[in-house]
Amino acid sequence: MRYSAAMKNNNNERWKLLRESFSILMRNRLTRAGAIVIALYLITALVAPYFAPYNPIMQDLPNTLKPPNMKNLFGTDEFGRDILTRIIFGARISLLIGAGAVAIAFVLGTILGTSAAYYGGRVDSIVMRIMDIMLSFPAILLAIVIVTILGPRLINVLIAVGIQSTPMFARMIRGSVLSVKENEYVLAARALGANDLRMIINHILPNSMAPMIVLATLRIGTAIITASGLSFLGLGAQPPTPEWGAMLATGRNYLRAAPWVATIPGLAIMTVVFGFNLLGDGLRDAMDPRMKM
Repeated sequence: MRYSAAMKNNNNERWKLLRESFSILMRNRLTRAGAIVIALYLITALVAPYFAPYNPIMQDLPNTLKPPNMKNLFGTDEFGRDILTRIIFGARISLLIGAGAVAIAFVLGTILGTSAAYYGGRVDSIVMRIMDIMLSFPAILLAIVIVTILGPRLINVLIAVGIQSTPMFARMIRGSVLSVKENEYVLAARALGANDLRMIINHILPNSMAPMIVLATLRIGTAIITASGLSFLGLGAQPPTPEWGAMLATGRNYLRAAPWVATIPGLAIMTVVFGFNLLGDGLRDAMDPRMKM
């Protein structure tokens, strides 16, 4: 009975903390601005087939490198394709890669970091030394190596960016689990005979997720930049796929004659990453107990 009451109180405190965090989050103007930017890109990606004015890969050679005008608001590229349409469809690819890569890193990092912190000893040493080795490589270099091994495809870019981001999530969740697993409600559950899986899923992870959520939000922007960088180098999306990094790579050849071909994709990358950074900073402040004083 005491254990049930303690767990009920713990759940109530958790919901109260979430409500307070959401209230702090909504009071931050920059956070709201970041959320609006992300929402606009998400909506654009979802309705791309219905909202885009043209086909993103169909060439129109008589209209190559046209400057922005009423017909083509962002101009056309070297094959006469509408840049606005390609930006709209590119939002789908970039957001999918960013969210998918972070999801892979989140799951792998949670499994590895939680196992290392909960079991300790040799398991902790082996897992964290592997993470340290991965962190010793520059992030983009590690991603390039993985994509080179797997092949230049978008799905391989997603996997490479996810694996490259895993050590950060593993180290983050390890620190959270180390601080949570010695709390009284966890010790009570262990004394009542709860097995390891139940302890981790029901008691440890729910109280260790706050910093992981903040890190995931911030890492989506980083994942988008990394994926765009790989496509820029020719290791990601292949022509004629409307991916922002690949568009930026082809647009660099026309910086003098048609600067909009490279400028527009670059601005798209910058704004969506800026939005995720603003939202991540707001989440970090909202989930920091010191902000509630």
